[in-house]
Amino acid sequence: MVESDKEALCGIGTPLRLPCGAALKNRLVKAAMSDSLGDGQGNPTDLQVRLYERWAEGGAALSLIGEVQTNPHFPEKPGNLVLGPLSDMTGLRRLAERGSSDGAQVWPQLGHAGALAHAPISRPKGPSPLDVAGLRCEGMTAQEIRVLPETYAVAAARARRAGFGGVQIHAGHGFLFSQFLSPLFNRRTDAYGGSVENRFRVIGEVIDAVRTAVGPAFPIAIKINATDKLEGGLLEEEALEVVRLLDRTSLDLIDISGGTYFPGAPASSDGVSATGPYFADFSRRARSVTDIPVMLTGGIKTRAEAVKVIENGVADAVGLARAMVLEPNLANTWLNGSGADPVYPVFDAPPAGAVTAWYTMRLVALGEGTEVGFDMTAQEALKVYEARDAARCERWRAHFGGGMQTPGG
Repeated sequence: MVESDKEALCGIGTPLRLPCGAALKNRLVKAAMSDSLGDGQGNPTDLQVRLYERWAEGGAALSLIGEVQTNPHFPEKPGNLVLGPLSDMTGLRRLAERGSSDGAQVWPQLGHAGALAHAPISRPKGPSPLDVAGLRCEGMTAQEIRVLPETYAVAAARARRAGFGGVQIHAGHGFLFSQFLSPLFNRRTDAYGGSVENRFRVIGEVIDAVRTAVGPAFPIAIKINATDKLEGGLLEEEALEVVRLLDRTSLDLIDISGGTYFPGAPASSDGVSATGPYFADFSRRARSVTDIPVMLTGGIKTRAEAVKVIENGVADAVGLARAMVLEPNLANTWLNGSGADPVYPVFDAPPAGAVTAWYTMRLVALGEGTEVGFDMTAQEALKVYEARDAARCERWRAHFGGGMQTPGG
């Protein structure tokens, strides 16, 4: 047995058994990112189906689709999918089937953008009212909070019927449940605010409702922040308490990341090592207080780093986003011990949002199979990306009645 084969068998190539009994075929996961490849009415497109099929063919054990809306009136972007009564179940089944080829799995990341809901097609609401530079939102009523578990349960059940292998609940990056956990954004004085346990309460209720809806053998994951990276926000000690609370639930995987998308917030990479995983120390601590498998997402750019994360007990799986956008066959490359690590582009003073737009437009090229000739600048990508979003907003409003709210809040 060659050395690379030994590494694969004892590290990143080892199957991961989840508490529910399901297994991931290796430890390399395409982390959730907003691919914005929906049709503007919450449904998959052929490009999106092909994109997730490519990651499956490329060896990823699991691909997470982020974020998939549980309520169309609080979307992160108009290119997101929706799991609701108007969903195209035939299209979702095709996405689930082709995204799970070659022994891979594909799970939707169930989300509600809360205060970060896309304003042109929403009236943003969070746990508490906000009125800060670049961001305003209303506060949710107690009744709107109480219906969230059922909203997520219905969406998860729909995901299961469509053939997806599991779901991830999004409680990171500043979206609704991340807002509930953050003392900076959750100023409630009722049962859903104050202590860590109270700020966590709705998340625990959602996990219980989803488990009841999908049964004991269906994987349920969650994404949480190690830190909000904001003064007054969620810090690591409180995040560790959140992990302890999650350990009491029926979860199957805890995905560790950090940072938020609030206006002016620092990037996840700010203030951390630029040459390694961003939240490795926290991930190691999290593993010490829970028996649920832990995944680390953020800053893992090389095979050596991924191997080290697994073999040194930092996490049980690694989440890779931009790395797999640059190289969709990365999992197979790393598992075979052959080929180079991805070469990351360098952008010269890009405007806000341009780098994210560049990676998002490269996803289009991957779906088309034209990535070899992809040569957009970050500025060009941002222009195309924003124009596409504007057009989809019109479709979204026409389809869902943008800005109108359902009882699910």
